[in-house]
Amino acid sequence: MDEPQKNNLPRWLEWAREIQALAQTGLHYAPDDYHRDRYRRLMDIAVEITSEYGGLPRENVKLAFTAARGYATPKVSVRGAVFRGGKILLVRDRTDGGWCMPGGWADVGDSPSAMVEREVLEESGLTVRAARLVGVYDANNESGLREVMHLYDLVFLCDDLGGEPHASNETSDAGFFGLDEIPTLSSARTGLRQLRAAFTHRENSSLPAEFD
Repeated sequence: MDEPQKNNLPRWLEWAREIQALAQTGLHYAPDDYHRDRYRRLMDIAVEITSEYGGLPRENVKLAFTAARGYATPKVSVRGAVFRGGKILLVRDRTDGGWCMPGGWADVGDSPSAMVEREVLEESGLTVRAARLVGVYDANNESGLREVMHLYDLVFLCDDLGGEPHASNETSDAGFFGLDEIPTLSSARTGLRQLRAAFTHRENSSLPAEFD
């Protein structure tokens, strides 16, 4: 009997990610070159699968798969849900032209709350304070290919402390939108599920954080 589909990922990407994780962890613990050579070959196989079936440049995939060191774990991003007048702040990403909640990759040395506050300021010009965690989301459960690496999204509800939304080096526009006014989203950064959760948590502060 076939194993039931656990998420929205294509099976080839699940296999490639698992091979990559085994190779990365194996390279970290390998006792000698004999074992390291075999883990490097596993890494090459994961790169070949992802490049072939994902239609991605091989060198880009190799860079993503070999950048991390040590025991393999999911990557982490943070997103800030900021409201003004009942509407949520979105920024337009320069890379794909889609809209998303401001945020980005988690940085080493900073707390999640400090990171999301800084990301919102840098991408939109607004000063905010992280107030509550909306949820922790597994990007595997979002529609579309997010990243070749496994990713967790942390979404924070933030208090608006002031400022006017504007573009930045990473964003071409910024503004506030009602739930029925959401423009085309950057699927690699924000899902509609997360936006709806942000509106729901804003209306009901007693709700616990969501998680996958």
